[in-house]
Amino acid sequence: MDKRQKTIFYAGIGVVAALVVLAVALIFTNSRQSSEFDQVQTELDSLRFANDQLKLTNEFNQLNADFKAYEDQQIYLKNDSLVQKYDQARLKVEALLKELNAEKRSNSQNKQKIKNLEAEIATLKGIVKHYLAEIKRLGEENEGLRKEIEEISQKNEQLSSAVTTATTKNEELTQKVQLAEKLTLTGVSLQAFNKKGKAEKKVKKAKTLGVSLTITPNNTAKPGLKDVYVRITSPEGNLLKGNGSFSAEGTQLEYTTKRQVEYANEELSTVIYWDVNTSLTAGEYTVEIFIDGNRLTSRRFTLN
Repeated sequence: MDKRQKTIFYAGIGVVAALVVLAVALIFTNSRQSSEFDQVQTELDSLRFANDQLKLTNEFNQLNADFKAYEDQQIYLKNDSLVQKYDQARLKVEALLKELNAEKRSNSQNKQKIKNLEAEIATLKGIVKHYLAEIKRLGEENEGLRKEIEEISQKNEQLSSAVTTATTKNEELTQKVQLAEKLTLTGVSLQAFNKKGKAEKKVKKAKTLGVSLTITPNNTAKPGLKDVYVRITSPEGNLLKGNGSFSAEGTQLEYTTKRQVEYANEELSTVIYWDVNTSLTAGEYTVEIFIDGNRLTSRRFTLN
């Protein structure tokens, strides 16, 4: 082998060696880059996994907050099946979150758990949406019912006011009728009489006292028999008593004397007598006359 051939031979060996070294270097570099890429990919998967955990946890907490915000209105629900469904779904989500929170890395099983959790939370969202819609509907119904009750209450107040007004008017009308039916008297007087039935000047000698009166005409009053009650009070303030009592102006009163007359809505004059049964003194006597339970007059007369 000449010098030129030797040079070519050794140069070829050097080239081959260089290629071998380059190939080894490239293999080492590629291996290192592949390892670094796998590590980066693993970290990215872990970050995505942690992000998914956080996202789903936040969604679950928000759903719980929305649900609890209306929890005190569950009494309005006629059927609590929504609450039961929510509780069942919530327990499943809590169990999956607990399992995922115990894991630090992403793998095929955990990815499946994430999918299951997303599905359960979607179910939970649907239940909460339905629940809140039902609460809103019932709230609107209750608001409508409240307004209806207020309207009825106002109508009742108006009706009550109208009844009160009508009652007042009826009472006023009744009073007017009673007043119109009430009889009136004229010519009322008190006279002492002796045992012969003649007028007596000295009351001490009187054997009888006579009350004269005239009932005026009244077409509104009811005709028929009328009991005329007379009360005579002595100057000492003592009632000259008879033999009974009667009802007038909501109470029972004793009378001195009475007489029944026939009233035909025309003028009627009469004298009502009382036989003296006690010592009488000169002075001022009070005479009260009642018909139909009404006090028609109260007059004072001086007897000598």
